[in-house]
Amino acid sequence: MKKRDSGLIFGRHPVEEALRQGRSIEKVFLLQGTRGDFEKEIRQLCRGQNIPLQMVPRQKLDRMVRGNHQGVVLSLSAIPFYRLEDLLPQIYERGEAPLLALLDGITDVRNMGAIARSAELCSVHALVISRKGHARLHEDAVKTSAGALLRLPVCRESSMLSAVKYLQSSGVRVLAARPEAPEVLRNIPLNTPTAFVFGDEGKGISRAVDKLCDLAFRIPQKGEGNSFNVSVAAGICFYESMMQRQ
Repeated sequence: MKKRDSGLIFGRHPVEEALRQGRSIEKVFLLQGTRGDFEKEIRQLCRGQNIPLQMVPRQKLDRMVRGNHQGVVLSLSAIPFYRLEDLLPQIYERGEAPLLALLDGITDVRNMGAIARSAELCSVHALVISRKGHARLHEDAVKTSAGALLRLPVCRESSMLSAVKYLQSSGVRVLAARPEAPEVLRNIPLNTPTAFVFGDEGKGISRAVDKLCDLAFRIPQKGEGNSFNVSVAAGICFYESMMQRQ
């Protein structure tokens, strides 16, 4: 199998074999214009495992690897990925009330790492991301999280919308962090099955996800700044949850 120390696998057969083996994969890069049975097979395998697939020009593939990539390169993930449908029942079976954090479009590696670090310290059961639109969970993210990403399950779902709907159908209340919300965090009971949704620093929570949430809340502040940094806000929410659950 053609593989580099940087965590890249390339070549049609090696990539297809890695996908079939169920390796922990961050993303697959496929040459623009690829057609035929191979393209269909790669798309099907990626879709079945919620692995991002990106169509890219040949120049990008040439920069990624020096060998004969045959139009496809696979990037291995530094962490394993889980699925909500497998993890959530296990939490309930242990007699625990699930506490989850949904990261909707957070693309900054430092924020991702800081959120993971706080989540692990406050006994959050898992982080949830979607197949696309999130920070790369590579070695730098693990380092930023002080290793928390190696200890805290990360669920990668097909979309944030499907994750929210699944959680709600499973008895988990989904809460949106929104600076202008009338409800204050401290007044919300958090010792029941709960999932927090946090959005990107610039764009915030996507409109479609925000509409699905059961309740919006705010964290009171006295300063003149717009709002807390997303990783700080997440840490406050996790700590409040932990204190209510003790």
